[in-house]
Amino acid sequence: MSEAGSRFASFPIATALREALREGYGRQQLIADILAGIVVGIIALPLAMALAIGAGVPPQHGLYTAIVAGFLIALFGGSRGSVSGPTAAFIVILNPITAQYGIAGLLLATVMAGIILIVMGVARLGRLIEYIPHPVTTGFTLGIAVVIALLQVDGFLGLELEGNPANFFERMRMLAAALPTANWGDILVGGVALAIMILWPRLKTPVPAHLVAVTVAALLAYFGVKLVPDFAVATIGSQFSYVTADGQVMPGIPSTPPTLSWPWSWPGPDGEPFVLSFETLRSLIGPAFAIAMLGAIESLLCAVVVDNFLRTRHNPNAELIGQGIGNVVAPFFGGITATAAIARSAAGVRAGARSPVSAIVHALVVLLAVVSLAQLLAYVPMSALAALLLMTAWNMSDLQHVRNVLRIGPNSDRVVLLTCFALTVIFDMVVAVGVGTVLAALLFMHRVGEVSGGRWMPEAQMPELKGKLPADTRLYMLEGPLFFGAAEKAMTTLKRYEPDVRTLILWMGNVPIIDATGLIALSSALEHMRERGIFVVFAGTRPTTRRLLRGAGIRTSEGIVFVPTLERAVAFAQRRSARLQQAAASEAEAPVAT
Repeated sequence: MSEAGSRFASFPIATALREALREGYGRQQLIADILAGIVVGIIALPLAMALAIGAGVPPQHGLYTAIVAGFLIALFGGSRGSVSGPTAAFIVILNPITAQYGIAGLLLATVMAGIILIVMGVARLGRLIEYIPHPVTTGFTLGIAVVIALLQVDGFLGLELEGNPANFFERMRMLAAALPTANWGDILVGGVALAIMILWPRLKTPVPAHLVAVTVAALLAYFGVKLVPDFAVATIGSQFSYVTADGQVMPGIPSTPPTLSWPWSWPGPDGEPFVLSFETLRSLIGPAFAIAMLGAIESLLCAVVVDNFLRTRHNPNAELIGQGIGNVVAPFFGGITATAAIARSAAGVRAGARSPVSAIVHALVVLLAVVSLAQLLAYVPMSALAALLLMTAWNMSDLQHVRNVLRIGPNSDRVVLLTCFALTVIFDMVVAVGVGTVLAALLFMHRVGEVSGGRWMPEAQMPELKGKLPADTRLYMLEGPLFFGAAEKAMTTLKRYEPDVRTLILWMGNVPIIDATGLIALSSALEHMRERGIFVVFAGTRPTTRRLLRGAGIRTSEGIVFVPTLERAVAFAQRRSARLQQAAASEAEAPVAT
């Protein structure tokens, strides 16, 4: 292989597809992937529309996302069985962006987020996502579920809201004020759809519950309007429309495949023309970063779930690059933000998917449905799609897991989880993740600081010592990371020694790392001892710690020595004590001048 070919083979892009083909990809596997892709494509069809509506855009944008981003991410990503498209978690972020900047602003923010994801993948930052604490992800996921459910109340009940406020308390106020406008037709259709999604899984059939629910709801709405006076139900056809090439306004969604267009050519806020400017791009950086972070977290969590199913190992950097490519390209075809969807990915794996080919087929199935079934999709009731998202929010919340954390987890984890939940609901996910991660880090450092530090060790507590400590020698054991949360406590204790100490053995075998604060505190303690004539013996220092000490100027000198073991430190202290006693005796025997 040439040097260029070797570099491409090691570059984190399309690793999942390359690995699947390299292992041998035959006819039987192709058939299994095609069948699984058809199943997932059918599942994704109503979900993509519902999630687009939840994000504040017409339903066809969700379908375009599943088609374009779903295809490209599967092609260039790093997870064998992940299926990408619009997901419920993003509704919390995307809905406010759409309200403030319009469809064009949302598409531009998605492009910017895709660029951030590509940079993260190229910089090989895929593993850094693992350092976000679990209580943080659990807390903001629960918060996202609550916000998603809250956003569906008006659609489920057929309420007429005066606006679309993103603020939690303002939305609650508006929903309460709009309750008298509830439509019994929407409630009936949505309730039937929700009941089917709850009860259908008990039949243990391979047909997806939400597909049955949406179909039955559409039939109920269609015949209800025909047969029952005053029966009215909002549908995709009554709420959304599009303009044909000859200028006609048609209900529902277009039956054309996604076509190339500039993201900024779409409408801005309130349907007004979008004005592209540097100031607008600057203001979209924050939302784009939030999209990228959530996309990275959700995609890599999904890849871990798929790995557990397939017994494979995903490439996190390739997955980030694949997600980035999909999110950069999709907005140029009308697609919104995409990420890996855990539920759809799990469904595909259970249906037999073993390679990215299945996700590619899923995108083609959605494309075929758009071209051939657009007119029928116009009959789907809005309340049924709201019921679908309510069910999605319930599944996202994972209340059993939340209860376990609150019941058996340490107090710090409970505080982090509840804080992230409250911040996500009241403010947004960006604030929740930022504050939650910092809070979790501070609480973790507090816990580490409690078990880190130092203590004086009496000889009676060290039976494994080979040799007796001299009377003028003390042993001080440092334990745990010597970082800014524990260094001062450890060094303060170190300075509390008896006045007759001449030699100090400093055991460093349990110190894995030292930060700058720890080095400064240790240097100060050593200077304190040097002024009082105390000799320091470092014992058991690890190579990495030794290099840090050497870089800080702490090395073998007149008052410091390094030895590898505690036994050699004791032997050194015994020899030094003997020399000091001999010198003292010689000085006492010397004649005194008169």
